[in-house]
Amino acid sequence: MKFITEEDLRDLYKEQPFMNYELRDGERLTPGARQFLVDRGIDMYDIGAPKATAKVGTSGAAAGQDDRVVKKLRRKKNSMRMLFLLTAEELLRTDVCASRDLTDLCRYFTEPVDASESGCGAGAPECVPCSGMNGENFTEDLGECFEITEFHMQTENGREMLLIARLRSELEVFAVEAGELLGDKALRNAFDEKMNRIINTLSQMICKAMGGKECQRKG
Repeated sequence: MKFITEEDLRDLYKEQPFMNYELRDGERLTPGARQFLVDRGIDMYDIGAPKATAKVGTSGAAAGQDDRVVKKLRRKKNSMRMLFLLTAEELLRTDVCASRDLTDLCRYFTEPVDASESGCGAGAPECVPCSGMNGENFTEDLGECFEITEFHMQTENGREMLLIARLRSELEVFAVEAGELLGDKALRNAFDEKMNRIINTLSQMICKAMGGKECQRKG
């Protein structure tokens, strides 16, 4: 097993800045190296031809298109990170615990996906079982627990519910767009599980904000 250190990545980055890093077989990142990638918004996704320069046999136009795809995904991911933080900042005034939970989710969201971990990084949220979710289906696409309507915005915690619901909806769109770009099946499965874990956690936060002790999941 070869461990890639933060110093290794810094040397590579000095030679030529990159937006995507792909581990080879038998390689692992040290905690410092992983944080280096997170801090710079560098993804570990295998989305075709992630390098800034064209591969042998790849036309310049195709390489340029791949490069734009990487940039789009990177910027979308950063936009989602900002939405996480903005939502957490909004909730800080009314629900400190929910704000803290969103901050923790944001850290987990920004972690690079490792297929060998099946989407469960060090900060992965744990499932709090309810009648609609459990340890077996928590990483599946379960959809929304119930439809949020005009009625909910009039409730005591209506704004909190709407803010979290907006974040969840944006994450659902991001998950679809990003998942379609992942070439490696194992990595794509790990990514899907990770995103479902985050989205389902947000669904439970919405149910909690509603104030009901019983699961509100429809169907």
